[in-house]
Amino acid sequence: MNKVVNLSEASSLAIHAMVLIAKSDKQINVSQIADLMGSSRNHLAKVMQRLVKEGFVKSLRGPSGGFTMQQKPEDITLLQIFECIEGPIQPTGCPLDRQVCPFDKCLMGGIVTDTTIQIREYFQSHTLADMLQH
Repeated sequence: MNKVVNLSEASSLAIHAMVLIAKSDKQINVSQIADLMGSSRNHLAKVMQRLVKEGFVKSLRGPSGGFTMQQKPEDITLLQIFECIEGPIQPTGCPLDRQVCPFDKCLMGGIVTDTTIQIREYFQSHTLADMLQH
């Protein structure tokens, strides 16, 4: 089944992993997170490297290593996590990124831009702490 709106696997992994780490009362490693999410350990490890680099989580190496929060969950928005992985969300006028359109008015009626703005606003207004209540 096709989806009109689809998050990348990497951004979805980042958001879900951050919730799992924030929920955990101890450090949690990549294998544990991957098992809980049913995801690729290697792909998750790459995503986690980015989250460490951006200062969201701390990484402890070794057999008893894992990840812990570096910032408070209430200080991290979903938008920050998403943009850490994907870059800034930029609402565009044309869903095809075309400079020239053969029509006077967009056939999509601006729904792509409107949806992008709504998603950005949702991500901006929700913190990691909000997700811990689900």
